[in-house]
Amino acid sequence: MVQLIDGRKAAQTVNEATKQRVKLLKQRGIIPGLAVVLVGHNQASERYVRMKEKQAQKLGIYSVLKQLPEDISEVALLEIISVLNHDDRINAILVQSPLPAHLDETKVIATIDPNKDVDGFHPVNVGKLYLNLPGPYPVACTPRGVMTLLEFNQIPVKGANVVMIGKSSIVGKPLAALLLNAGATVSVLHSQTRDRQDFLKTADIVISAVGKAHFLNDADFQPQTTVIDVGQNLDENGQLVGDVDYPTEPTNIRSITPVPGGVGPMTIATLMQQTVEMSEWGL
Repeated sequence: MVQLIDGRKAAQTVNEATKQRVKLLKQRGIIPGLAVVLVGHNQASERYVRMKEKQAQKLGIYSVLKQLPEDISEVALLEIISVLNHDDRINAILVQSPLPAHLDETKVIATIDPNKDVDGFHPVNVGKLYLNLPGPYPVACTPRGVMTLLEFNQIPVKGANVVMIGKSSIVGKPLAALLLNAGATVSVLHSQTRDRQDFLKTADIVISAVGKAHFLNDADFQPQTTVIDVGQNLDENGQLVGDVDYPTEPTNIRSITPVPGGVGPMTIATLMQQTVEMSEWGL
């Protein structure tokens, strides 16, 4: 039987620690605050934001949702972010992606105060990550959650050959940086990569963030490979699946994160964890 890497169990441990930190902060009169900005009515984004709000309430975090119309002007959106930058109740700001096409996402992210950029996407925070500077500073939540999941399951990263499939600024690039900083040898594969199998057949850990259902299967890996599946896809039956299709008794996959129940819970747990940390930085 394939060993499943339980993201829900790891997330529960992170959330319990976060809840205790919130409790201690409240004893000092401090309530961590998270603001989520949601533009339009993307169903997936709305569902994800509801999950964030629910978890924040469970943990005692002050949560604000700014749900804005699809046709909001860029000037108006930037003004809302500026107000949140100066709101002392808010320690962390998240602008939910994707944004409507008429909005410049790069400009929107750059408007967030780097010290409140809980997603870790601001150029200042990205630069600190790539330079491996000492913290504290926020790091992209999904990549940080993956690193926590690997540590929680005692999967060694230092010295490991890791293949990262996908070079997005949300997952692939920051996760590659975290892995390099942790001592792994990292190959980043993407749509222009030739001879993908040559990389996969030497990998100890493969992380897929492609966003294509059944993009990989057990035969693509070498024996005893650990697979982290970041994919969130709907199959032909409307079921949520990852990038990797595998049998109950695979030949090559030693352990894998299921979808759902793998990386997803860690992303939200890390968002809450980082929000609380950011409320502590100025103390």
